[in-house]
This record gives sequence, C-alpha cells and structure tokens, in this order.
Amino acid sequence: MAQIRAENVEKHFGHVQALGRLHLEVETNEFVSVLGPSGCGKTTLLRIVAGLVPPDGGTVYVDGEPVTGPRPNTTLVFQHFRLLPWRTAEDNVAYGLRLRGMAKRQAREEVRPYIEMVGLEGFEKSYPYQLSGGMQQRVGLARALAIDPEILLMDEPFGALDAQTREVMQEELLRIWNATHKTVVFVTHSIDEALVLSDKVVVMAARPGRIIETIEVPFPRPRPTNLRADPVFAQLRTRMWELLRTTEPEETGVAGG
Repeated sequence: MAQIRAENVEKHFGHVQALGRLHLEVETNEFVSVLGPSGCGKTTLLRIVAGLVPPDGGTVYVDGEPVTGPRPNTTLVFQHFRLLPWRTAEDNVAYGLRLRGMAKRQAREEVRPYIEMVGLEGFEKSYPYQLSGGMQQRVGLARALAIDPEILLMDEPFGALDAQTREVMQEELLRIWNATHKTVVFVTHSIDEALVLSDKVVVMAARPGRIIETIEVPFPRPRPTNLRADPVFAQLRTRMWELLRTTEPEETGVAGG
C-alpha cells in the first residue's frame, strides 16, 4: 500500500504562512496532480510529504504512519535533472542502488529494465552533456524508478522541456504508470498536463497555500490519443482556468512554489 493523508498541515517561512491547515488525500495507486499559481506552496507541500521539510503544524501520514523524515519507499523527482556529469546514463540510473550498498555490476544489471522502460537503449554509456534535455529527464525518471518506490513525488519534472518534448514525456509517463501503478503526486503549472495525466487534480490558492477544489478526471485509462479534442476536456480546462484566475497571490516573494 502507499496511501498519503495530510491533516491540518501548516508551514511558515518567516512572517509568511506558506501553507495553512491543508488537507490532502491520495489513495494507493492514484495519480494526483497539484495545480496552482506560483507561490501557493506546491513544492513546499511535496517536500513535506517527502519528509524533507517538517511541517509547523499538522501531520502527513503514509499508510497510517506519520512522516518524520525521508522514507525509503518514497522518491522525489525534480524539474532540474541533477544528474552527475561525470557518470554515464547507466551509472546515473544505478546511483540510488549504489547508495544502498549494491555492487556496481549487480546495480547495472538491476537498472537494465528501467533503462529499457524509459527508452534509453543505446545511450547507456552516454554522459549527460551528450544527451538532450528530454533524454536527461528520462535518465532522472529511470533513476527514480530503479529503486522501486511505492510513492513517486514529481516537482514540475517536465517544466524545463520544450512543448513537443514535454508531450512526449507525458506519453512516456502515462505508459510507465499504466505498467507500474505507482502512487504519484505530480506538481505542475499546466492545466493540460494535469488533465492528461491525472485521476484527480487538486487546485491550490495562495497566501496561505490551501486547497480550494479537488476535481475528478473522468477519462478512461489508457488515455485516448485525441483526449484534448474531447468536449469534457475543454469544460474541465475552462473550470480550472477560472479557479486559477481567482487564486493569484496577493504579494510576491514567498519561497516554495
């Protein structure tokens, strides 16, 4: 199991309340996107769920157990790839396993299915500088999957990619999720991305960060290739845009996305 529940979670940065008594529930094997304006605390919430940042109030539970620090069954994927430039793609993917004490040869064997899963065959011995942004993000995704986490937390993982590569990576992530059914919390600024990927979308407002609406996404899985042409897609997109237009931060400068 990998159920997430946040109860009355609060976080302050100095005099600014970044999150205010926030409630969130993510069921096992559910893909949930968190959508909101800059400064509404999306990244802060993700880091609290990951156990990297303690809340100032409230508690996050995973399978009923309070999160008090990083957990081995949870992996966080960032927007910026954070690959080790002196390691090959293969060794970057194996890095998490090596940190856990696995021998180099065994780690390389273990990561082979994940390299294939993200379409990196033939690029195993390439260094990050030899790879495009999309290929680097595939390495980062394979590295996250290689340790076989139950929970995948993704912080704008495709935000730095061009539009075409971003759509390709969305399709790849959908394919991988259909095969693995990880519990995913996915932070994004993109309404379309949230609708294409998610089972439900949590819309946040800022100052303090709070959830104002949770929207169920009714489309079947696997997702139809012409999903964006569906009238319901357009209706949901309009609804989310209207929500976001009313949730712009009243001031700027707060850290935490």
